[in-house]
Amino acid sequence: MLTKTQKRFSIIYAIVLIVELICGSTNDLAKLHYFTKPIIVLSLLVFFITQSKSSNKTTKTLMILALILSLIGDVALLFDSINPIYFIIGLASFLLAHVMYTLLFLKQRDENKTPIRFIILMLLYACGLFYLLRNGLGELLIPVIIYMIVILSMSTSAFLRIKENNLNSYNWVFIGAILFMISDSILAIDKFYQSFTFSSIGIMLTYAIAQYCIVIGILKWNLNSR
Repeated sequence: MLTKTQKRFSIIYAIVLIVELICGSTNDLAKLHYFTKPIIVLSLLVFFITQSKSSNKTTKTLMILALILSLIGDVALLFDSINPIYFIIGLASFLLAHVMYTLLFLKQRDENKTPIRFIILMLLYACGLFYLLRNGLGELLIPVIIYMIVILSMSTSAFLRIKENNLNSYNWVFIGAILFMISDSILAIDKFYQSFTFSSIGIMLTYAIAQYCIVIGILKWNLNSR
């Protein structure tokens, strides 16, 4: 269940996301995309800061850093068509964001849970994706492999979070982590394997929902842990 404040924000966030999807996929509105895309994470950042007053310092710091790094990544990727260096900056920013999320999720780890089966599943997924991408990676082979390892670590740490008495928080965050991985996979396939129609919509939709789910999940954890 969402609180009244979260419901109100969700409506605003949905409107912002729809506007961004329209601007990001319409040539006539392409210039607005430079403003609407950063607003996605910026709105989540402002919302989290205002709603996380009861959070412990470490949780709040890691979450804010993850969102700020994501925002930097979003802005950098807006200009990757101008200069490849912006893609590297974006990749590095999101890699660090995933590190922040991983550290945050591990702070809420269930020590009794073993991730072996989940890790095997994730590795099979990663191997299949890498098989598609391998011929198109070029000089980015090593950076992309490192990025894949980090995002798999992030999703695994989300899987390892405490579920007991925090099922609502657990589900939100876990869904967000998986969607984030899917979003990055779509981006990688589109860039390094084969571009396809409406890829930008798929990337942004899964990404925006992923970040939203993680933010709500962490806020739910705080509420349940009081």
